[in-house]
Amino acid sequence: MSVRALAAEALCDIAIAGHSLRDVADRALPRLPDARDRALLTALLHDGARWWPRFDAALDRLLEKPIRRNEPVIHALLVVGLVQLEILELPSYAAVAATVEAARELRRPRLAGLVNAVLRRWLRERDTLNAALDATPATRHAHPAWLADAIAQDWPDAADAVLAAANTEPPLMLRCNRRRAQRESLADALRAAGQTVALHPWLSDGLVLPHSTDVTRLPGFAEGFFAVQDGAAQVPADLLDLANGQRVLDACAAPGGKACHALERADVSLLAVESEAKRAPRIRQNLERLGLHAEVVVGDAGDPSAWWDGRPFDRVMIDAPCSATGVIRRRPDVRLHRRAADIDALVTQQARILEACWKTLAPGGTLLYVTCSLLRRENEGVVGNFLANHDDASARPIALPVGRAARVGWQILPGDGDLDGMYYALLEKSANSAA
Repeated sequence: MSVRALAAEALCDIAIAGHSLRDVADRALPRLPDARDRALLTALLHDGARWWPRFDAALDRLLEKPIRRNEPVIHALLVVGLVQLEILELPSYAAVAATVEAARELRRPRLAGLVNAVLRRWLRERDTLNAALDATPATRHAHPAWLADAIAQDWPDAADAVLAAANTEPPLMLRCNRRRAQRESLADALRAAGQTVALHPWLSDGLVLPHSTDVTRLPGFAEGFFAVQDGAAQVPADLLDLANGQRVLDACAAPGGKACHALERADVSLLAVESEAKRAPRIRQNLERLGLHAEVVVGDAGDPSAWWDGRPFDRVMIDAPCSATGVIRRRPDVRLHRRAADIDALVTQQARILEACWKTLAPGGTLLYVTCSLLRRENEGVVGNFLANHDDASARPIALPVGRAARVGWQILPGDGDLDGMYYALLEKSANSAA
């Protein structure tokens, strides 16, 4: 099957059937033996998911009758065609011809003429159509209207920049495993292998590569010298103020990046709790490759009775389940799958986990609440309500080189320091609190 036909089927699975981009790509990519074809498919899927809300709306203008319900694969193929013309900027004659041929390959020969007509109409009217799509933030930045509105409400002075940042290619960020490597030496080895590498200016374990690559082929991967982790996710290890001998709980641990970073920083006894059994092996794999050890259990972070032995923790980290609206530039399908109606349930779940894990924290201990959400309800809303109902809890100040103070805690917005969006709140339990 050709790249465009395979991309149309896969994008239909992602955008219309609701499957995750990562899972769909993992199934589709091995079907292409040529590395160049795999690279094109990856670009078509990521940009197809990223720009779907814009080009889906464009097709409502280009088609006399919608086809997304009766011919969803051809609808997705048209989006693939528009992505080639507008985002990848492939030569129009080649992009149109290959996309029309893909319709035949998909056993829709009677619709090949429609595909040709729609793409050629776009080429004739692209200036007018782009101007119309740019008239509203939702289609200008390819976000669902509910999310564009929520970001504008929560961050009115930064909304346009936040929405634009979600459509940029993020850098590849690595975290040096200081137990096995020295950051400067690792950077030298990567440069010797032909990579462009910079030391992160304020994250002491961070290295930055401008573009994604197959990290398994980089020097030091097999030896556990580094892990892939965005800089915003490297911040928690600094905020936790870890020390040898502490007991640490990572309450929502998969895939284990923050737990591993904590273990690289200090000789702590760490318990990693993950609610999804299918994700727990990934934590163990990361620990093994990096030469680290932790106890990994499958359990509900909101119900410690099943996994807690009653001994309090000195540090608790909650990377709470959330809307993931801060990491859309890395996970573009979030904009397609997340719904406004999801937020109430997430807030309830976050509050439940925070309440439960607070009971496991030792007096005088510190709890770090983290989300990769931009929405205030999931962040300072959850933490603010918790503080209002707990006299033994106080918020410690946070000040980072990028981002901004929230009403409680600290918020990094997407693009701040070229990082993902992330929220942090650091809570201290009173020393005279009942354990």
